[in-house]
Amino acid sequence: MGRIGISCLLPASWHFSISPVGCPRILNTNLRQILVISVLAAAVSLLYFSVVIIRNKYGRLSRDKKFQRYLARVTDIEATDTNNPNVNYGIVVDCGSSGSRIFVYCWPRHNGNPHDLLDIRQMRDKNRKPVVMKIKPGISEFATSPEKVSDYISPLLNFAAEHVPRAKHKETPLYILCTAGMRILPESQQKAILEDLLTDIPVHFDFLFSDSHAEVISGKQEGVYAWIGINFVLGRFEHIEDDDEAVVEVNIPGSESSKAILRKRTAGILDMGGISTQIAYEVPKTEEVAKNLLAEFNLGCDVHQTEHVYRVYVATFLGFGGNAARQRYEDRIFASTVQKNRLLGRQTGLTPDTPYLDPCLPLDIKDEIQQNGQTLYLQGTGAFDLCRETIQPFMNKTNETQTSLNGVYQPPIHFQNSEFYGFSEFYYCTEDVLRMGGDYSAAAFTRAAKDYCATKWSILRERFDRGLYASHADLHRLKYQCFKSAWMFEVFHRGFSFPVNYKNLKTALQVYDKEVQWTLGAILYRTRFLPLREIQMLTVPLSEGCLELYHPVWQPRPQGTTEHLKCVSRNC
Repeated sequence: MGRIGISCLLPASWHFSISPVGCPRILNTNLRQILVISVLAAAVSLLYFSVVIIRNKYGRLSRDKKFQRYLARVTDIEATDTNNPNVNYGIVVDCGSSGSRIFVYCWPRHNGNPHDLLDIRQMRDKNRKPVVMKIKPGISEFATSPEKVSDYISPLLNFAAEHVPRAKHKETPLYILCTAGMRILPESQQKAILEDLLTDIPVHFDFLFSDSHAEVISGKQEGVYAWIGINFVLGRFEHIEDDDEAVVEVNIPGSESSKAILRKRTAGILDMGGISTQIAYEVPKTEEVAKNLLAEFNLGCDVHQTEHVYRVYVATFLGFGGNAARQRYEDRIFASTVQKNRLLGRQTGLTPDTPYLDPCLPLDIKDEIQQNGQTLYLQGTGAFDLCRETIQPFMNKTNETQTSLNGVYQPPIHFQNSEFYGFSEFYYCTEDVLRMGGDYSAAAFTRAAKDYCATKWSILRERFDRGLYASHADLHRLKYQCFKSAWMFEVFHRGFSFPVNYKNLKTALQVYDKEVQWTLGAILYRTRFLPLREIQMLTVPLSEGCLELYHPVWQPRPQGTTEHLKCVSRNC
């Protein structure tokens, strides 16, 4: 007859057995043994339920804490109280390669704590919408007619003037900052455009606007501003209290103390515009980086305090933006096809019936390249993998280790303990058409991109007409989505060497319901000395217009090796 033995878990003197007909034998078992077993079972059960309860309790507290932090960071979805005299305003105009956008920011009076930064937010109108406006084309289109620039930009300034309370205009700083589209112009044309702005704007607007408020910023500055913007929104500049966010030990550059401090781990940024691409992330003091690739700056209002000193690697790559890359690609196609036709007697691309087969365009789409009075006809084949292979030489990679695009040095990234956010084209490529912005997965992205590229253009157009893509996606986006997807993928994985299994990239337009632009970092950086007024650390009282006293300006060191900060002053 079957018998179940229980012997391996108990002392030898406690061994007994149970048989189907032997139940009464249990009743004869030593009562003390039964009591001991019962007590042990009860203790184990009590311990188990205690662990479950504690885990649930503290897990819930942790989740509640994170939720409360989230709520604190989205409070600016309310309309800005323009009747509050303690609210200050600032304006930044982003003059990009394809258009110009104006952002109006606001912040309450500083709390007086020298360790805290200004609480800068996007201004929201009575409908709770961000006060933002965009116009086209880019300001660089006026290179040969600079006298028209002020008229071009006036609609943006009128828009801001309508939202900022009239009584606040004179103390509201206005910054007009131009990026890659202007950087590629000759210096004489840049100067003419800026002079027109500096001459005409003060005549028609009362904003705080001086010579240093209109400039063509470097790619390095743009990268730093983007890095500041995302980390500010994420709360990475806040003090560590009872927080469960990741922290790192940091040796502060320039600090007299050799002791490392604990602070929140910052996130890196990737930003791909139409003309240029930037990467920026914090690097330790021990990492040797060329000065032209390094930005060391203090975000605090007191230069003697070092808790907000950061050391950031910043590299910018002109010509590696999405539109510029496509232009370089088309130039190469045109030149090589014309040469092959001449040498081999071919007619490829000379008529619509003999098109050049472009793997980087959607299947069956027709396109043209026009240069020097000649037209090259294209037809898309939608071969994503072949497109990637074709554009790899455009990365200009070298055989040297620890380099990125164009052979530029790139400090090691600890991929397991890092976090990156991708903006502009990184977001548009993943979201506008493929609708998969957010947490990036290389495998999922390549599947979606392959499917899109291989879909006939007629079907893509029909989906577009039905409104199946993002509201701001246009036909230009649809036409070049295949190319830009391949370009983004290659820049990220081949150019910057992120592994294909990297899990910590988020492509984003908004973080915590806030649109994150480099302009946010710019206004934070350029107004960081303003809290001194509230802290009352100055010995000289402020008079009207003395905001210029604290205006930070990027200027080259005498050796011209890198940029640093110099505070300029006017005799107010």
